Amino acid sequence: MTKLLPWLKFACLNTLRNRRRSAVTITIAALGTAAILLAGGFALFTYQGLAQSSARSTGHLIVAKPEQFSRDEDVPLQHGLDDVAALKSKLLADDAVRQVLPKIEFSGLISNGDKSTVMMASGIEPDAEFAVKGPFLKMHTGRVLASSDTQQVMLGEGLARSLKATPGSSLTLMASTTEGALNALDVTVSGIFSTGIGDVDKRLVYTDLGTAQKLLVTQRVSSLGVFLDRMESTGPAQDRLQAALPRLTVRTWLDQAQFYRSVKELYNRIFGALGVIIGVIVVFVVTNAMAMAIIERTREIGTLRALGTLPGQLVRSFALEGLMLGGVGALAGALVALGVAGALLVFPVQMPPPPGRNTGYPLQVAMDPTLYGGTLLAMLALATVASALVARRTVNQPIVHALAHV
Repeated sequence: MTKLLPWLKFACLNTLRNRRRSAVTITIAALGTAAILLAGGFALFTYQGLAQSSARSTGHLIVAKPEQFSRDEDVPLQHGLDDVAALKSKLLADDAVRQVLPKIEFSGLISNGDKSTVMMASGIEPDAEFAVKGPFLKMHTGRVLASSDTQQVMLGEGLARSLKATPGSSLTLMASTTEGALNALDVTVSGIFSTGIGDVDKRLVYTDLGTAQKLLVTQRVSSLGVFLDRMESTGPAQDRLQAALPRLTVRTWLDQAQFYRSVKELYNRIFGALGVIIGVIVVFVVTNAMAMAIIERTREIGTLRALGTLPGQLVRSFALEGLMLGGVGALAGALVALGVAGALLVFPVQMPPPPGRNTGYPLQVAMDPTLYGGTLLAMLALATVASALVARRTVNQPIVHALAHV
């Protein structure tokens, strides 16, 4: 370390010879680093948000019969779960499990007497559902369901508009029972909500579990959503619960999150290509700056060689110059990225709705230590290697040629 300090001082003084060129190089390296960190941070924030949303929607784990995931049902709940109370008790015995929510998914018709339309319905335990998942629906009018409510429903905004329904309106649900017969049930609208996805709001209906079972004439449920203490418990908990329930299938939220996987694959390609392009630009800028510096100092290099300086020492000196230029630029870019990410928390910026949705979301950038550390190291390595490669040819030429350079 003591031997390296003089060379660091020497490299620092050399970078100050042409302050304007060094400043331009540092500025471009800073902008490139900031762009990579901001783009990567935005992608990470998107991944984290989608992951939390997916896990909150289905549960960290989903327990059902194997056929529920692999086959279509001929009649509602053909592959449903029996003896739900015993299954819940067994699942809640695991230390990582915080809550188990049964769910019934079925389709049918909903009518106001004059008009009937297709619905996609979910039977839930309202109190536990909204307590665990939080405010995952935006209520427009009325109130959310409660476990004490019977034969009441919540309607998506588009569906309520189609049926001209308001809180207190009487509607009729029609669906096939588990025996294949048609059954109807009169219900009352308790509230109208929006999921943020217009196509879903045109069909979605929430009702309590008892009303759904009464309509379908069954005590079964489609699946059980298992909510854990934290996301990191998903893998180990899946292994334990699958071993405890060999006749059932335990899937993770990731297995069911097709939208999350699609977005992550797309963003990885887009931001990966962006990072490569920015990295190449930074390398070219540092290479160009070092090439100009080396050309200007060719006779100086020849003099140092004549005085006994080894080629390896000169290459190390130029590599340290590149390291300092890239390091200062990368550090400045990291500070810029941190500043922008912090500013977005203080001064929120709303993004426009993505395709298929009718509500926007806040623009935020994740400040991930691994992302910052990896980006800084990559910038340092690229700048150092680029400078060393550029310097090798000049420092290894014959001393007489270097001294005669004009």
